[in-house]
Amino acid sequence: MAQFSAETVRSLQQKLDAACADKEKGIPGAVLVVVDKNGEEKFSYASGIRGYGTTEKMTLDNVFWIASCTKMIVGIACMQLVEKGLLALDDSSQVEKLSPELKQVKVLQDDGKLVDKKRGITLRMLLSHTAGFGYTFFNEKLRDYSKPIGYDEFSGHVYDILQPLVRQPGDGWEYGVNIDWAGVLVERVTGLSLKDYIHRNILEPLGLRNISMFPTPSMKANLAHMNQRAPDGQLSPRDHLLRRPLIVNGATEIQDCLNSGGAGCFAKPQEYCQILSVLLNDGTSPKTGKTLLRKETVEEMFRNQIPEFPNFGTQGIPPSKQDLTHPIPNLYPSPTPQGWGLTFMLTGGATGRSPGTGWWAGLPNLYWWCDREKEIAGIVCSQILPFADPKVLGLWVDVESLVYQGLA
Repeated sequence: MAQFSAETVRSLQQKLDAACADKEKGIPGAVLVVVDKNGEEKFSYASGIRGYGTTEKMTLDNVFWIASCTKMIVGIACMQLVEKGLLALDDSSQVEKLSPELKQVKVLQDDGKLVDKKRGITLRMLLSHTAGFGYTFFNEKLRDYSKPIGYDEFSGHVYDILQPLVRQPGDGWEYGVNIDWAGVLVERVTGLSLKDYIHRNILEPLGLRNISMFPTPSMKANLAHMNQRAPDGQLSPRDHLLRRPLIVNGATEIQDCLNSGGAGCFAKPQEYCQILSVLLNDGTSPKTGKTLLRKETVEEMFRNQIPEFPNFGTQGIPPSKQDLTHPIPNLYPSPTPQGWGLTFMLTGGATGRSPGTGWWAGLPNLYWWCDREKEIAGIVCSQILPFADPKVLGLWVDVESLVYQGLA
């Protein structure tokens, strides 16, 4: 694939610089990385500063909490184990044997009462967000049930994913702690921590040293700062949301900290894009030649798993914790059909992306996409709360559009 023209590169740089120009109400700092099927970086650029109130420039070496961008990595881990016959996508008895907690879990009704679930939970349900789990910051019923203590999905404690379901398994799409439980299945069937499994079977084969659930000292030294935007648009610094993995010391403390399959990874954006290039390249790293998944497994991950819920993305997601998220009326407005693969959304769009492009996001406003048809993938990274920040959403649409114009 040919490199972008100098004009495309300049346009992308200018778009990032403009988005980060206003130090009070813009984006403090952002990184964009774009790769092709060969794992070659077609574009990589950092703009702005490391965090609100700092004078340090954002660089490509800065490390981001990628939050729910973790889910795709854990999806690869699960599907490796499906290929080996250690996990099955549709065996609820296996799930309940490995995780008895999921046998006991009840369903929270609208009246606040708990009832038994009608069917077992499968790995496919967990990976497609149809098992019935929610997130307290996206579901008011679950948020209110958890009072007066509350659930904090980012505490590092297993208590906070031991939540009741908010739907009957299989009855609809509901975004929640499903992939955290998929990660627990990986741990229990392999006897490894999720961190160690991912390092041995995904990161080491790709030669990646700056992605981890427990950042190394050098990763922590490069950590991008977390920022909060007030309703009037004003930025301020804030404490890190996923704090416990950043302060644990020693094997025992790490062992006691939840390895969050749903939101636990920190990463350098360039390294994350090398994982995306594996998906573009049918499961094999174009850089190291190591195969993570078979081609047919990647195709299954990109197949719509929930055709019976064609409009799941338009059901609306409320901002039940307004410090963490804006309302989301529509996950991705697009003229093409929307679907959900194994851990990510599938949809085309007005930017030029192909129908069935995989994409997802991370709570502090990170957005990745992977277009296997046009052999291009990328990620836009920031560290701003609440989620669905209008400035970052606008930047993502703008740069993705420029990428496809550059391809044309």
